[in-house]
Order: sequence, then C-alpha cells, then structure tokens
Amino acid sequence: MRSAAAALLAALDGAQLKLAALPFAAAGARRWLEYRPLRRPGACVAELGIAGRTAAFRLLATGLSGHAYAQALGVVALEEVLDRREGGQLGRHMGDYWVSVFGDPDGGGPWSWRFEGHHLSVTMTVAGDEVSPGPVFLGANPACVSYAGRPVSRPLAPEEDLARALLDALGPSGRGAAVVARQAPGDIRSGTSPRAAEGIAPLGVAASRLGPGPRAALGQLVGLYLDRLPASLAAREAARIAAADLHFAWEGPVTPGTRHYYRVQGDDLLIEYDNTTDDGNHAHTVLRRPRSDFGEDILAEHHREERHAGNR
Repeated sequence: MRSAAAALLAALDGAQLKLAALPFAAAGARRWLEYRPLRRPGACVAELGIAGRTAAFRLLATGLSGHAYAQALGVVALEEVLDRREGGQLGRHMGDYWVSVFGDPDGGGPWSWRFEGHHLSVTMTVAGDEVSPGPVFLGANPACVSYAGRPVSRPLAPEEDLARALLDALGPSGRGAAVVARQAPGDIRSGTSPRAAEGIAPLGVAASRLGPGPRAALGQLVGLYLDRLPASLAAREAARIAAADLHFAWEGPVTPGTRHYYRVQGDDLLIEYDNTTDDGNHAHTVLRRPRSDFGEDILAEHHREERHAGNR
C-alpha cells in the first residue's frame, strides 16, 4: 500500500496532487463514506492522466482480494450501463471515481487512503506496518443484467446467494427467528454515517443457537465479506471475531425479486446488504467495524505507544 500510494502521488501534477494529498488530521474528509453519485474529497479519476489513473486503480487493488477487485471493477463498469438506460440524462461515466491519500505514506506517522464513487467506497488506514481495513462498500445498479433469463452481469451474486442458502439451511423455525421485519428498510441501516452503530436491534438469530448446517452457512456468508480483503487482513479479521457470537437478521420477504435486507453483527463487526427497489435489482453491501472503522483500532494503539515512549 505504501509504495502504491507513493506511486500515485508521484504520478499526479500540481493541481491534482493538491486535491488528492490531504492532511491526515482532516478528520471530516478522512472519516467519510459516500456511495451516492455526489462530489467528494479527492482527485477525480477522469481528470487524471493515464499514469495517474493506472496508479489509482493499482492502489485500490492493494486493499482488495482478487475476486473483490473484479467485483469493484464490475461496479465501476455499471456506470456506463446506467448511463445508457437513463439516456445520458445524468452524465454517469466510469471516470466518476475519486482517490485520496491522507498523510504521508513515506513518513513515520499514520496515514490512510480512499477510493470512492457511486456504489464503491474502500478505505484503508495504516500505522507503521499495521493496516486497518474499512469501511468497504460495494453496490450494484442494476444488480443483475440478464439475457433470456440468464445473468450476464451480476457482480454481487455471492452476497445474495449465500444469504439465501443460509435462509434455506435455517428451516422454518430458524427463519422465524431470523426474519425480524416484514418490510425491508429503504437502505442499509448504517448509511453514510462516519460511525456505525453497534448492536442494531433486533439482533435476529444467534449463531450459538444454530445447528451445524446453518452455522456453517453463516460462517460462509461472513467469510465472503472478510475475503473482500487481502488474505493476510482477512485471516486477521477472521481470527479476531472467531469467538464472537454472531447474529443474523433478515428484513422483508424471502421471495427472490422483492425488496429485502439482511445484516450480520458480532463483536466490532457489521455486515449489511439491501436490495430495495421494487424489482429487487439495486443492491448495497458493506463491511464495517463499528469501533474500528477508519483505523480507530490501530490509531488508539499508536497513540498508546507514543505516550509510553514519551513517559520513558
């Protein structure tokens, strides 16, 4: 990440560098999550040269696993699909994504980066050799493009399919505990808030109350979201929540093609998914850590080490 961020900054000219290189202390710009098609802090990919655009996507690739990077690029490409469906009225395009580096990646202090645009937001925070991931948001509109009833493009297929496999594995009684509302919310509960709430109620069904089959299905679903991260980060996060009692909640009908939503919660873990258009074809997904988003975990440790060093 450090070398990719430095390469990005080196590829930018004066005006774009000023937009992309921001102070780490600028908390309002750094603690930012916006998945709607709005202007945001940073340098716009469309306005970068070829070297800058390449460096921006290479930086994004350092924060995602191979399959999640492919999902992210599929999300970006859907901007052109939307533009065609809308007849160009909103001027959507694949370059409407923004990249920011907060702080100095070659300095000794904490720093972070974000790659963001419509339906895509990835933030990574670094202190020393520690990387704190999140939030990691992926959305898709349309969630599915089909031909003759067969999907041509469905970037977030696993996120829906594994959740439905979990519903099937739960059986009638388990689904009765997991389905906590007849209607889905209008969006993910955490939205664009810089701080995600812990313990969104109702919690739904607890993993500790599930049999081996449903518990394994829930583990696969959580693993899917953790595996958005590079292998070493995913393994660290999996170990961190291994002892947590996870809860799964579903809101809305369980029939495919209708508005639906689910969440998984555990100790410092929040996974959310929604598909809330009338035809169930516009998806949002996010991996968050309510106490640790935007590097709060490693920044706290960094500050403790600084205070300890100052007292010696």
